[in-house]
Amino acid sequence: MRRDDAMARGPFETLNEQQYQAATFGQVGRGTVESGPVLIIAGAGTGKTMTLAHRTAFLLIQGVAAERILMLTFSRRAAREMSERAVNVAAMHLSRKRGGSVPVKLDWSGTFHSVGSRLLRIYARSIGLDPGFTIIDQGDSADLMDLLRHELEFTREERRFPRKSTCADIYSQCVNRQTALEDILDTHYPWCIDWKDELAELFRAYVKAKQYQNLLDYDDLLLHWMWLCENRELADAVSMQFDHILVDEYQDTNALQSRILTLLRPNGKGLTVVGDDAQSIYAFRAAEVENILQFPGTFTPPAEVISLEQNYRSCQPILDLSNALLAESPRAYRKTLRAEKPGGCAPQLISVESDLEQAEYIVGQVLTARESGIDLRDQAVLFRNGHHSDRLEIELVRRDIPYVKYGGLKFLESAHVKDALSILRWGANPKNRVAGFRVLKLIPGIGPALASRTLDHLAANDYTFSAFSAYRITHGEEEMWVELSDLLRRLSDKDQPWNGQLEQVRKWYQPVMELNYNDHYIRNGDIEQLEMISGQYANREQFLAELTLDPPVACGDLAGMPHLDDDFLVLSTIHSAKGQEWRNVFVLNVNDGNFPNEFACGDDKRIEEERRLLYVAMTRAKESLSLIRPLKYWVPEQAKHGDKHVYGAKSRFLTPTVMKHLAVKAYGKIHSGKINISKRKEIMNVRDRAASMF
Repeated sequence: MRRDDAMARGPFETLNEQQYQAATFGQVGRGTVESGPVLIIAGAGTGKTMTLAHRTAFLLIQGVAAERILMLTFSRRAAREMSERAVNVAAMHLSRKRGGSVPVKLDWSGTFHSVGSRLLRIYARSIGLDPGFTIIDQGDSADLMDLLRHELEFTREERRFPRKSTCADIYSQCVNRQTALEDILDTHYPWCIDWKDELAELFRAYVKAKQYQNLLDYDDLLLHWMWLCENRELADAVSMQFDHILVDEYQDTNALQSRILTLLRPNGKGLTVVGDDAQSIYAFRAAEVENILQFPGTFTPPAEVISLEQNYRSCQPILDLSNALLAESPRAYRKTLRAEKPGGCAPQLISVESDLEQAEYIVGQVLTARESGIDLRDQAVLFRNGHHSDRLEIELVRRDIPYVKYGGLKFLESAHVKDALSILRWGANPKNRVAGFRVLKLIPGIGPALASRTLDHLAANDYTFSAFSAYRITHGEEEMWVELSDLLRRLSDKDQPWNGQLEQVRKWYQPVMELNYNDHYIRNGDIEQLEMISGQYANREQFLAELTLDPPVACGDLAGMPHLDDDFLVLSTIHSAKGQEWRNVFVLNVNDGNFPNEFACGDDKRIEEERRLLYVAMTRAKESLSLIRPLKYWVPEQAKHGDKHVYGAKSRFLTPTVMKHLAVKAYGKIHSGKINISKRKEIMNVRDRAASMF
């Protein structure tokens, strides 16, 4: 594109031709942009966020009112980032045009769940819902499921009933996939099929318990939103609020989310979705790649498809490998990523004898790169499963190399944070039995039986906390009980100001925390952080909803020692690495059984998702990519069978066509000649041929 052409585009001069076409799609009118449905296929590293942000800015600049734009994302951070970019571009252009500051604010930008929660508060009574509902997180959902398991006496059977987390997962899959229980069990949980009738009864009891206690879980926010939209009059009312609906990461939508969008926009008018089918890797969360593959044909006439292929992250040799891998997928949007950066070296396939040599190789390469000026934090080691990095972590500790591993305990999963929020939730909704049960058991001397009797007493007195004034616990700490009763009475008073409520909770909870935790001073910092966060919200309802739907990720509970280094190597599962990038990337255990995972074998759809997972890992690398293939590696599940190792063939995804783009090398004993690699290859070929007979 010539410089004068770019300048003529004004605020969109930084966009390439494909990005510009996507951002400015539609017919411009007086204060409007008329647009049919459009699908933007944004390949890895092609500037998806920038394109969607400029699409939003384009609408604002053309006169579309900010409050009539709905932006749906999968994380609060993504919504905030795109909103800020769009607002900055639009505000700067409008200020220059009008000769003064023009404030712009996107009122309807957030995750599917947060927007769903907001709309349900508005339209609750129209669908028979109490607008004062409490949102419970996944942990509370599993706890409620656990209470009901015991009440129904399913845990007293001679056979082991599925754990609470498994029950919660099965229920969530049924809701999000909109699939019958029996089909979900057959496909994903075959070991639970004998409990089909009991699980159905448990789920019915779970739904009734939520309704009685005025609770909604994460899945309910989407399910009730969909039910709202199935009423044509209500769907039109919601749809008419917005001229344009923009959706990020469309490849990660599930059946409910796709259905909501088509109910809101049956003709696709003003609907823009952005995604990459090649990065659809969340089927375990019920994401459905068919949503993006079938999107154009959902509408009449079909949606416009615009592909972004100019890659601003990786060098061309890495993209050649990624393109070759994806080209062998039988069903995908065909695109060829082209590098903006010139040059680059070929990705490597490194063969090593074992996962111990794999760890030694990575440590040596990481330190060599560091000496050449590449910080540790610009290097990442990616893996299919969390335990794959065990040997590497031992070696990093032995060599005194600092590292972080993505994953671990989230803020709302920590015991002390859940305790404090349960007090607040119970005060807001006295029917919330899960929160009440947890809070009561905080008092020394109160166990499950006494807690249940106390909750029954509350229910018998119309859920008014003043009933506790005449109720005496027999075994608990009397003073602590009286103070809790007073606190709950104040929290349930709707005339009490929101400001300062969390401070009251902290003051009551602090002595409880000191009794239960040796590191209470660290945990107290998290509760103080909650206090500070609460000051950003206008009311308790908004605070609890937003915190539940988009919690902070760090907490003091079970956290390791703080990093004293300002530089550290990144270890991450591939799922956690999506959206990230590093100069140097190492991928562990590129063997059949991991890529694809052994549990995917026999299922073509799951095999293709495993291919996409490897593609995501490859496209995280900017300059250097190393795929490492141990001939044997440690698997914890093998310990009870004697040999703790498995022997792995090369990944079936590394076909001759893909191998043309890899530099093949050996390290360690293989390299020194102690193992005849050509003979090993011959043996593996025989194994592959034998397997192909069946």
